[in-house]
Amino acid sequence: MLELDAITAGYERGAPVVRDAQLTVEPGEAVGLLGPSGCGKSTLARVAALLHRPDAGTVTLDGRTVTGWRHRAPREQRTAVGVVFQQPRMSADPRLRLRDLIAEPLRATGRRNEAAERVGELAATVGLGDELLGRRPHEVSDGQLQRACLARALVLRPRWLVCDEMTAMLDASTTAALIAVVEAYRRERGAGLLAVGHDRVLLERWCDRTLRWEDVAAA
Repeated sequence: MLELDAITAGYERGAPVVRDAQLTVEPGEAVGLLGPSGCGKSTLARVAALLHRPDAGTVTLDGRTVTGWRHRAPREQRTAVGVVFQQPRMSADPRLRLRDLIAEPLRATGRRNEAAERVGELAATVGLGDELLGRRPHEVSDGQLQRACLARALVLRPRWLVCDEMTAMLDASTTAALIAVVEAYRRERGAGLLAVGHDRVLLERWCDRTLRWEDVAAA
């Protein structure tokens, strides 16, 4: 289980943007987190993805309390969570070709020898052809780049996925395609999903249950 208990978090001391938030995701479950822009849901998503240390509260992942964040998290926990952000251009190194972007987590964890096979497999899964894999982020569309970012999130076969407004900048057909990839992965691997967004209809169609921000965090 992924459990966030009494999470308070922010970026300036004494000025939290998330207060006393509670959230759980069971293995294989898709949970939507619905809230308006600026409410703090992206900050909570970063805490859930082990990318931001909360000021207070605990995160429990697969029965173990999280004590380290970002590169200081134990590798087993750090690699258990895949994350896709809203703006792919802000989360992609502009110097990397798409094939290297997808393979980044493998190289970072000493699994470089798996890169060619995994990149080819995931590129086909997310709908990226060989020609696109040789391009850099500025040479592809937002939708194509987000496909690569989703492939990067899946490359280590994580047990948990955090999708923070993953489809907010995409057209309807790309949105449907990427959600289909996430759902196929969940069925195959039994992964849990936290999907953050502001589109109620989309989250309710996608997820097993959808939580409103006001029911998750204190005002």
